[in-house]
Amino acid sequence: MTTETPLQGKIALVAGATRGAGRAIAVQLGAAGATVYVTGRTTRERVSEVGRATETIEETAELVTAAGGRGIAVPTDHLDTAAVRALVARIDEECGRLDILVNDVWGGEHLVLWDTKMWDTDLDRGLRMLELGVRSHIITSSCALPLLVRRPGGLVVEVTDGTAETNRRFRENFYYDLTKNAPIRMAFALGEDLKDTGCTAVCVTPGFLRSEQMLDTFGVREDNWRDAIADQPHFAIAESPVYLGRAVAALAADPDRARWNGRSLSSGQLAKEYGFTDADGSRPDAWAYFEDVVFGGKEAPADDYR
Repeated sequence: MTTETPLQGKIALVAGATRGAGRAIAVQLGAAGATVYVTGRTTRERVSEVGRATETIEETAELVTAAGGRGIAVPTDHLDTAAVRALVARIDEECGRLDILVNDVWGGEHLVLWDTKMWDTDLDRGLRMLELGVRSHIITSSCALPLLVRRPGGLVVEVTDGTAETNRRFRENFYYDLTKNAPIRMAFALGEDLKDTGCTAVCVTPGFLRSEQMLDTFGVREDNWRDAIADQPHFAIAESPVYLGRAVAALAADPDRARWNGRSLSSGQLAKEYGFTDADGSRPDAWAYFEDVVFGGKEAPADDYR
C-alpha cells in the first residue's frame, strides 16, 4: 500500500457498474489499487432493458485493470437473489473478504414519466422503478453484508440522485421520488445496524451528471459537452462521472470515514473535504448551485460554483 494506491489489497463490489457513476466509481477504486468486482446486466453478448449496447461490464472491468487495479466482471441481475448469493459466494471463495460495497443499481430512466400524476402512471411501470432502484439494493446488502462485516472497517455506499436536503422537494414523479429518497434512508438505517461492527454506511450523490446516457440525450460528447449549454443553461454546472468516482475512492481511503456514518453526502461536498477535483480540474458544487440559483432565484453564473 502506498499514498498512490491506498486501497491496495482491498476488495470491492460495485453493483451496477455498467456505465455512468457506477463505472467511474469502479475505475477510481481500481486506480487506488483495489480489486473490483463489477456487475450489471449488459454484457458483450446481452443487452439489458435499458437498451444501450455501447457500455458493458466487461469494458468496465478492463478500465479498472487499466487504471491500476484488478477488474472482474460478473454478469448479475441484482433482483435475482440466487444470482447475488452466488456472486457473494464467489467473492468469498476467491478473496475471503469484502471491504467495500457500492449499491449503484438503477437503470430506470426509461420508465420515468415526468409531470404525470401517480394515478396516471402505469402501476407496473412505477413498481418496476422501485424494484430496480430499491429492492435490488436491499437484496444486495442482505446477501453481501455478512461477508463485509467479518472485518471491521468495511464501507457500504448507497448511490442516489440528490441529497437529503435537496430531496425534501418533490422529485416530479411519485415513483422516482420514492426510489431516490430510499437509498438515503437505507444508508441511515444501515449505519445504525453497522455501528457495533466497526463498519460504515453512507449515501452519495453526484450533481448534474454527464453520464454517457445524458451526453447522448443532449447530443454532445465529453469533449464538447459545453455545446449543450445554449439549450440547457443549467448544464453549465455539470460534472463528469469521474468526480463521484474520486469521492467514493477518497471515502474508502479515509481511516476516519466512520465520522460520515449514516449521512447523505454529495460529490461537491466531499471534494471540499478531501481536496480532489473533477477530470477537468474544476470543483463543481451542483447542489449548492441548484439551491441558490435554480430554486433560490439568486443571480449568479455556474462558474461561481465550480
